[in-house]
Amino acid sequence: MISITKLLCDLPSYGDELRYRKGMNSLSRRPIVVWNCTRKCNLACIHCYSNSANQDYQGELTTGEAKKMILDLEEFGVPVLLFSGGEPLLRKDLFELNDFAHRRRLRTVISTNGTLITPEMARKIKKSDIDYVGVSLDGINERNDKFRGKKGAFKLALAGIRNLVEVRQKVGLRFTITRHNYPDIKDIFRLVEDEAINRVCFYHLVYSGRGAQMTEDDLPRQQMRECIDSICSWVVSLNKRGMKKEVLTVDNHADAFYLYLQTKAKDPGKAKDILELLKYNKGNASGIAIANVDNQGFVHADQFWQAHTFGNVRQRKFGQIWMDTTDPVMAGLKNRAKLIKGRCSCCNFLELCNANFRARAEAVYQDMWQQDPACYLTDEEIGVDCKV
Repeated sequence: MISITKLLCDLPSYGDELRYRKGMNSLSRRPIVVWNCTRKCNLACIHCYSNSANQDYQGELTTGEAKKMILDLEEFGVPVLLFSGGEPLLRKDLFELNDFAHRRRLRTVISTNGTLITPEMARKIKKSDIDYVGVSLDGINERNDKFRGKKGAFKLALAGIRNLVEVRQKVGLRFTITRHNYPDIKDIFRLVEDEAINRVCFYHLVYSGRGAQMTEDDLPRQQMRECIDSICSWVVSLNKRGMKKEVLTVDNHADAFYLYLQTKAKDPGKAKDILELLKYNKGNASGIAIANVDNQGFVHADQFWQAHTFGNVRQRKFGQIWMDTTDPVMAGLKNRAKLIKGRCSCCNFLELCNANFRARAEAVYQDMWQQDPACYLTDEEIGVDCKV
């Protein structure tokens, strides 16, 4: 995640102490764990990385197995457990597990489609001391409903957001940028302001799950640059108007270096501060500071890259799996610079970007160490001598 509000305006966002802390390295960092606590979902989103559907799935972690995993996460020093899905609110023991995680000193987050958040559910979430709730919206009205595979999903999700705001639960909106919903982005800005939403994360498309069929739906490079310009301009406007919002982009570290280069041309001093934060962050953290445990307990480098697994929490403790560099993929992710190919291999920002997303590289080139095809920086911007 890249905090635009932190980089541009030096305003804090949730999790900044994990993203921008001096002295972090690939072996000492402890990952945020995204747990697909169930694969079942009441929607059928066209870009769903877990291929979820409205059905029961066999072999999901039981309550006892989930608690054992949470104890292992505490022992390993995991700072945050994010309940994802499918739709996590369909898991009957979700709040029992959340309370257990809190007692083990883990911060918790829920990632949801929002359609099941009634006023009663919002009160239950608030009472459960969940740090924040991320609600996915991928457009306004019919555009969102088409993405989500259900007519009326937008109205239900918006009602869920309003119910959370009503009980003063911190809520974030999550919007995945594609060529189809890009025209709605300014309406999303207005929605965040009008509905008193605390936080918004603009996700880049990752080609996995059902999203693997959507490589042509990504924004063209120039249009993506214009999109990031629009988000940055909005953040500056929010700051000038004294509106406290956390604005982040997710899943493409090109955003950070595009922002740095644009700022450097206008304000070299500010750009120097941005670069210092990016040195702390160290770019893509798949296999380092972000982890995924799927609904059956298999451990993955991140939630979008479930084609590779490193073990199962039913057989080994999470920390043992995560630190086992006898697995060549895990070892490569923790020290990947020498393995990277293509434009990424000679990029001036390789050390700080960490070559971006390996899941996208594998989806397009069938080679996990190839360049990330979603990088929209020019050859000149990443290094004039880069001719690969």
